[in-house]
Amino acid sequence: MRAARFRAYGGAESLVIEQAPDPHPGAGEIRVRVAAASVNPIDWELRTGALQRLVSLDLPAIPGREAAGVVDEIGAGVRGMRIGDRVFGLGGVTGATAELAILSAWAHAPDTWNDEQAAGAGLVSVTAMRGLNALGSLTGRTLLVEGAAGGVGSAAVEIAVAQGATVIGTAGESNHEFLTSLGAVPTTYGPGLAQRLTTLAPHGVDIALDTAASASLDDLVAITGDPTRVATLADPAGGQRLGTHVVWAENDSTLLSAAAELGRQGRYTPRIEQTYPLEGIADAHAHAERGRTRGKIVIRI
Repeated sequence: MRAARFRAYGGAESLVIEQAPDPHPGAGEIRVRVAAASVNPIDWELRTGALQRLVSLDLPAIPGREAAGVVDEIGAGVRGMRIGDRVFGLGGVTGATAELAILSAWAHAPDTWNDEQAAGAGLVSVTAMRGLNALGSLTGRTLLVEGAAGGVGSAAVEIAVAQGATVIGTAGESNHEFLTSLGAVPTTYGPGLAQRLTTLAPHGVDIALDTAASASLDDLVAITGDPTRVATLADPAGGQRLGTHVVWAENDSTLLSAAAELGRQGRYTPRIEQTYPLEGIADAHAHAERGRTRGKIVIRI
């Protein structure tokens, strides 16, 4: 199969397109013929070697944790899945940016999503939903999402709105129209946030979700009045210090199915910033490394 790989830790230029061995699913896994895969921060962090003390990779490695495509091989013990089913989901920390990929968590992709949207849905959906679930019921509550224009933030906004929350999202002014289109009330982040919220949420902010490493966690606790009303996806050290919920992404088919159902209902659409061909993998990684993206970056296989 053709795949993007890197043979040594380094910059985006270390990524090349070459032949790699075909993978095969183990028990409880499926293999998909990949239509598209997405780029997440962990992909370029692994490629640069920034995480090698935490995650040991066998090089050469194929970047990518999530993909969408058509099932073409099914591992032992898998139920409710057939060859030819269109799915999206998550695999290991590497392996998705290739013609064939192994998934350990998945859901049927809704017809309302194209391949790029399905490829960008997996990790942001499970991460956003785990953060929102940690905060309890959303119906009738006012939620502040810090970093609302990014991949996880935009997913959290739309999912929270679908679950009955009034959402205020922070982002740079250039992204305010985008947040409004998601159903959020936009505001800028940084100094003076509490004062701005007195106008936007005169009855107060009930809960807050931190999706951006912006050193704002102390402010979010002060705004909500209780660390247990705050969940962070981006600042685990700060969350542990303050006593907030600290949330990690996990491969969870149940959450993927819940996101897909919202998609079928037209209540959640993964937001894609830009799509690259497989041959443009280096440019896609460089784009992701620059940060400040609006939605997801996707590789079309």
